[in-house]
Amino acid sequence: MKRSQINAIMRDADAFMCAHGFHLPPFAYWSPADWAAKGDEVQEIVQRQLGWDITDFGSGDYAHRGLFIFTVRNGDPANLARGSGKLYAEKVLISDVGQVTPLHFHWRKVEDIINRGGGRLVIQLFNSTADDELDSTPVTVSTDGVRRTLPAGGKVVLEPGESITLPARLYHAFWAEESRVLIGEVSLVNDDNRDNRFYEPVGRFPEIEEDEPPLYLLCTEYARYYRNG
Repeated sequence: MKRSQINAIMRDADAFMCAHGFHLPPFAYWSPADWAAKGDEVQEIVQRQLGWDITDFGSGDYAHRGLFIFTVRNGDPANLARGSGKLYAEKVLISDVGQVTPLHFHWRKVEDIINRGGGRLVIQLFNSTADDELDSTPVTVSTDGVRRTLPAGGKVVLEPGESITLPARLYHAFWAEESRVLIGEVSLVNDDNRDNRFYEPVGRFPEIEEDEPPLYLLCTEYARYYRNG
């Protein structure tokens, strides 16, 4: 992805979130120069990969196969083994019409996906087999506390305000219908480096062509400017 495209996505996403009453924390707007001046006090942001996360999944076609993410808070994966500390994470996502996040599951993470506003969010679901293939068995999920069963590959459509709980190892893909959707994600600790299983191989984090300076840093870029890591 070109840096100019990433910068434009950031500006557009920020305006969309603000229009829906969702405001990012102050660190979202730190410049590269701001990051260069930070000390040990920001270690949690760096280590937990909080912040901007924009991906085209290696497709080169963000409009049709991509996702905007901002991680607001996140615990240490080691906390899950200890059973103490920050055991949760929160993200805000934006999905555009026809912009698919490809089929994947999480080995450990259980998550609630919430339609926070905009259009309709379509989520396609498959159980996984013991060898991580797509199962043909019916899928049972909870939507706002109501149990629902649908066939393998079935789709749940979330209207604004509705949510779904996705257990670990449940394959899911999603995209927006009618208009773009502001999505909330509340989950167990998030670990994008080790806890994602995509059904087809993807590039989770983009390679960037530097055609202009960064507006804000992606969560994977702090080490380029922040020297206390």
